[in-house]
This record gives sequence, structure tokens and C-alpha cells, in this order.
Amino acid sequence: MLLDVRTYTARPGTLKKHLELYEKNGFDIQRRHLGEPLAYLVAESGRLNCYTHIWVYRDAADREARRAALQADPEWSAYLKLSGDAGYLVSQENQLMTPAKFAPLRLP
Repeated sequence: MLLDVRTYTARPGTLKKHLELYEKNGFDIQRRHLGEPLAYLVAESGRLNCYTHIWVYRDAADREARRAALQADPEWSAYLKLSGDAGYLVSQENQLMTPAKFAPLRLP
């Protein structure tokens, strides 16, 4: 199992606007290709103006195939243009992670 953990930072005061843009224009497209996210989380403390989402894949090949399909989708390209034009995001961090052997992830 491979978890793709992505954390984005928005410009102060724009996180809500960005999430609304994504919910309306990007979320369904992404779910169509990647499946349901394990989590979609908004920071309440610590580094603010951030959100993290986690997607689960069988392995690196599964991730590569699903992400390639997403990137090839013209609707996703249109969303990325909307997001880029809005200019709400300032950074993205990505981590590919696997569960520790002694604490396997139990998916619903």
C-alpha cells in the first residue's frame, strides 16, 4: 500500500476561496481517476493556511497509472488553469509513505 500525502499552503485569506474553487471544479474529476481520498484535512493549528489530502494506491504502478489518467483529462487541465489563474496557492509538498509493519492501515 502506498499513501500519497500532499500538503498545500494558500496565501493568507485565500484558503476558503481555493477550497471552494476545488470543490466546485476539481474534486469530482480527481475522485473519478484517483478514487475516494483517505482524508482531506484543513489545518486548525500550527502552520495555518494549509490543507492536506491523502490518496491510497496499491503500489507505485497503480499511482502512476491513475495519475497519468488524471493528467490526461481535459477537465482536469481546465481546473488546473482556473486554480493557477486564481493564484491562491503558494506551495505544495508531497510525501509518498507506507504504513509501518506493526501498524497496518485499516481502510473502511
